[in-house]
Amino acid sequence: MNRRLLAWVAPFLSGGLILQSHAAPVRSPGQDSKSGAVAATAAPTPHPTLSERAAAGEQLFQQNCAFCHGRDAMGGEGGPDLTRSRLVRSDTNGDNIGAVVREGRPGTAMPAFNFSPQQIATVVAFLHAQVQAAAHHPGGRRGVSVADLQTGNAAAGKAYFFGAGGCSKCHSPTGDLAGVATRFQGLQLEQRMLYPRGAKSTLTVTLPSGKKLVGPLAYQDEFTVAMTTPAGYRSWSTDRVHFKVDSPAEAHVLQFPKYTDDDVHNLMAYLQTLQ
Repeated sequence: MNRRLLAWVAPFLSGGLILQSHAAPVRSPGQDSKSGAVAATAAPTPHPTLSERAAAGEQLFQQNCAFCHGRDAMGGEGGPDLTRSRLVRSDTNGDNIGAVVREGRPGTAMPAFNFSPQQIATVVAFLHAQVQAAAHHPGGRRGVSVADLQTGNAAAGKAYFFGAGGCSKCHSPTGDLAGVATRFQGLQLEQRMLYPRGAKSTLTVTLPSGKKLVGPLAYQDEFTVAMTTPAGYRSWSTDRVHFKVDSPAEAHVLQFPKYTDDDVHNLMAYLQTLQ
């Protein structure tokens, strides 16, 4: 990959890819976690420009959501910048935000929260205030804007996908990548394109008898390879069998020095059409 592109994107590749949220028990502002009594400690000082309702929402947000989404809702430990969220920005009366708060995000680390309607209303007010603040102070944003990743040519990206990039050898826009731009946006999508964390490696072992076994790679070092099978864990000495490891993530890493800046931007543009 182009050196300046790698320098730009490398810090983000180490970040988490899954939407997360704080899983600690929900407490009302100022409530003691053991006794339920109201603590005497001072509450966090609200932002001076927030309305009374939004200030209450800021307090609740910081207690329960800031670990993942940041104290200002602009991104934290693995959680996305909520001021850029399409769901938050399209919300008008709290219905969109409230549903996610109450129900969580099944299949992710985002849990459901047992907030009252009044508490949800304050969080909604805080998030709306943060969206407006971010719009008035764009220099205060962190991370990468979705717009920054939409400068490529989708037609050229499609040609690269099916041609020089070799992407279609392992992926299909109507198969594993169907709807990928709906599931991931912006930097999350680019991270998965460049280095798909969590991609499972497959081990193929040919026994001395000629029989082949294929399964998820469970372990590998200089002396041993192992896979998980329906019958359980199986391992072999590397000098007793022939084996092959198919690692999807490694294939993406090997592509790094082949990319140009245009290749990455164009491929991103094409992937964003797969909705």
